[in-house]
Amino acid sequence: MNTGARSLVLLVVVLLALGGAGGYGAWAYARQQEQSRAPSQASIASAAAAGPLIYFRNTASGQGQGMVATVPVGDPQGPRTLTAQACDRIYVAADRRICLHAKIGLANTTDEEIFDADWHLLRTRTLDGAPNRARLSADGTLAASTVFVAGTSYLGGFSTATEISASDGQSFGNLENFTINIPGVTLSAAERNVWGVTFADDGDTFYATVGSGDRNWLVRGSIKQRTLTAIHTGVECPSLSPDGTRIAFKIKPADPNEQKTRILAVLDLATGKVTTLAEGRNVDDQAEWLNDSTVLYGLARGAPVGDSDIWSVPADGSGKPTLFIEHAWSPSVVRQ
Repeated sequence: MNTGARSLVLLVVVLLALGGAGGYGAWAYARQQEQSRAPSQASIASAAAAGPLIYFRNTASGQGQGMVATVPVGDPQGPRTLTAQACDRIYVAADRRICLHAKIGLANTTDEEIFDADWHLLRTRTLDGAPNRARLSADGTLAASTVFVAGTSYLGGFSTATEISASDGQSFGNLENFTINIPGVTLSAAERNVWGVTFADDGDTFYATVGSGDRNWLVRGSIKQRTLTAIHTGVECPSLSPDGTRIAFKIKPADPNEQKTRILAVLDLATGKVTTLAEGRNVDDQAEWLNDSTVLYGLARGAPVGDSDIWSVPADGSGKPTLFIEHAWSPSVVRQ
């Protein structure tokens, strides 16, 4: 065993003794630093491509692991261009980029950073919790971040904190403090969680999930009125289609033996019709639309820990899942 490997093993032992999310964050950072000195498993482009791009987190081991990367929309399996920015969650819209990454240390905190198109830092703040979801409005003026305050999954024992802010600085506060309107249901502050924001194009309307125990609702939110109004049940992690007519989301399967699984579906906002998509595996991601007919999402590989792929599936329930980008996570499609 070489010196670097011995040092990494020693650090893991110490952090396991310390325990906690901060220990894991430091271990993950040390592991990334060790692997970043190895050749990349992915093909790296020598220059940035032109035209519409897909931004994502590069999960290929070796050089550039954990860094934001891009590929052309028309060549997603081609060589990727690496940036110098590390993110656990990345989203890009217009001339803004939002990046969430776990802050190294014993505290369970996340750095939320907003950049311009040239990766100049515009603002940063620290959020209490582990990075989970990030979104921007189509014009880049609004940002949403979700962190896990406690727990590690949607299956119980978790708490979230979700905030919307102007990308130039003003915060509109934790969405749990908005007025929640669910017919026939009253939720105390301790009973509600809000996560998975997706923005409409009017600068005010957004959609999100409100959850309480094993129940959840799709809500339509208003920043100006500070309200969250339920419009459908059973919807988790909504993602609004580019044409604004449908919501891609996660849903429990009909099989009562598969209630811990989340599969993908699409809700037609006008008719309320729900279409289950052809992806039957468990999806722990907020979907992204490649276009009005195709949905993208991340799936963990299982080994090594932290590696994943981005898959695509038709939004009308037809076809089958297709591997879209290997060794990738947190897709964001820039169409202009």
